[in-house]
Formats: sequence, structure tokens, C-alpha cells
Amino acid sequence: MNFDKRQIKAETNRLHEKLQHVGWSESDCELIAPLTLEINQLKKEKNAIILAHSYQTPDVIYGVGDFVGDSYGLSKKAAETKADIIVFCSVHFMAETAKILNPKKTVLVPALAGCSLSESIIPEDIRGLRKRYPNAGVICYVNTSAAVKAECDVCCTSSNALKIIEKMPQKEIIFLPDELMAKNMQALTKKRIISWKGRCIVHEKFSPKTVDEVRKNHPNAKILAHTECTPAVIKKVDMAGGTENMISYVKRSKEHEFMLITECGLVERMKVEYADKKMVGSCSLCPYMKQIMLKDVLQALKNPKKEQVIDLPEEVLKGAKKSLTRMMKMTEG
Repeated sequence: MNFDKRQIKAETNRLHEKLQHVGWSESDCELIAPLTLEINQLKKEKNAIILAHSYQTPDVIYGVGDFVGDSYGLSKKAAETKADIIVFCSVHFMAETAKILNPKKTVLVPALAGCSLSESIIPEDIRGLRKRYPNAGVICYVNTSAAVKAECDVCCTSSNALKIIEKMPQKEIIFLPDELMAKNMQALTKKRIISWKGRCIVHEKFSPKTVDEVRKNHPNAKILAHTECTPAVIKKVDMAGGTENMISYVKRSKEHEFMLITECGLVERMKVEYADKKMVGSCSLCPYMKQIMLKDVLQALKNPKKEQVIDLPEEVLKGAKKSLTRMMKMTEG
């Protein structure tokens, strides 16, 4: 598509209004303006929406994203739209979740990005756990493949994990695949939590020393950590929770200085959306999430490759949907 100077200038200004808060110059924005213009034009022509996870880069989030958030929330949002095509800028399991909740829509993922958590467990592992612990309920974190979700009793998110655990009738709970989140949940419940060996390569990197250094250099900062971090980190912070919990905390808080112990994409998002507040300390990049680029989004919209189209076997889709539906029922009210 060809765009005139006026269109390029207007798009550059739109992009720079947001991206300047994370270090993008007008020249940087001008370079991607033709790409974002073409993607946004194609969305209209093809009746498509673009979902952008909070860990995506700012050019994806603010350049072409229609909705921004966590994987489950975005999948639910997609179900409320009349779009025929969903392009999910995320890792693969998140796009699968969108397909589970929107089975009649075309769901595309721009790049074949994996996840250390979802790749740590397969359906056969769950069958083995059930044999070993026949009286235990099985909860899978949303960061799992559709095939794994189909084998579990119920799914959960980082925000509702404890609520789901407490509502399960069993006294023993197999919680998978996040070993660290399982340990953090064990500290909050009297039930016995049986964990798996999966870890998020982003959140396991943070140490208590990270918190101590920020406390020393920024004594007024509120420190928030994702529950995928180690229990040693969680014990030292002001608030622990999921992505949406952290966003809500920053939004509601009267404080002006924060450290987010999580992936850098969320930190950059907070710098843009709450420019009057200061984000301090270091964050950690997810190598999987950062595989998604604007050129991939454009290519998927123009002519998707077979591997970019999410297609799930009927039995997997039904089983996984049952797990997600039970979660919704258990968290109502």
C-alpha cells in the first residue's frame, strides 16, 4: 500500500504520542508508520482484531493492538467482538486459549513462540500424576497447552489461583506446571499442594538481592512481584499477584514510585499509560514474547502460513474448554 506524506506524518505523531515515554524518537516512529498504517488498514478490510499481550513490544501494543492485557482476559474480549479473524500477538499457548473460547473464528499467531512453562509438561505427565495421586484434584495454570488443559479438572490464572484451590473439594491439589507459583500458593492454603517442575525463565531470574537494592536506592518505592517469582522474593515485596493485579495496584495507588518485578513489556506499558508515575529498578525480557514483530503481524494478515493458523483437534478443544468453563463458574461472584 502507498501512503502520502500527510498520512505518514499523522501516523508518526500518533505513534510518538505514546512511544516517546519509552524512548522512541519521532524518526523511530516515522520508520514504522507505513507498516502500522498497512496493518491497521488490513484489519478493517478483513474484519480482524489484534490482541497484544502486555509483554509485547510497545510498537506492537500501541501501533496495532486493539486490546491489550493478559492471555485469558484477551481471549474473553475476543469472544465479545464480531471480528472474523483474531491475530494474537503472544506465545503459542495463548493463541490456543483464544481458539478454545472462539472456536468458530480464525485465530492466527504471527510467530511460533514457545514458553518455558507450557513446554515443561505434556498430557502423559498428567496421566502419570493422576495414577500416583488418585485422590488429588488437578489444576493447571493458564500457561499450558490446550492438550494439557484438556487433561485437567480446572484451569486457573495467576489472579484466581488461590480461589480455585480453595474451591476444589479435594484436600490434595496437583498444581502445574509452575513450581514456584505452587510454593507461593502452599504458603496461603492448608491444602497439600503437589507441584510440577516447570518455571518461568523470566521470573525465576529475580532474587531477594534485587529487592534489597531497590529498597536501598528507592526507599519510597512500592515493589510488586509476579507470583511466578521465588517465595524468597515474594516475602520481601509489598504486593504479589498476576499481571492484572499489578496494573490495578499502580492505577489505584497514590504512590508515585514503583518497581515491577516482571517482564519488561509490562514495565514499558506502565511507563506509557502512567507517565506521571516513576518505574524504577530492572526488569527481565521474555525471549519468546519478543519474537513477535510488526512484519510478522503483517504477513499473517496478508497470507497466513499453515503454522500460523491455530487448529485444535475436536477432543482437545472440548476438553480444554471444559477446564476453562469450570474456572469461570468457580470464580463467579
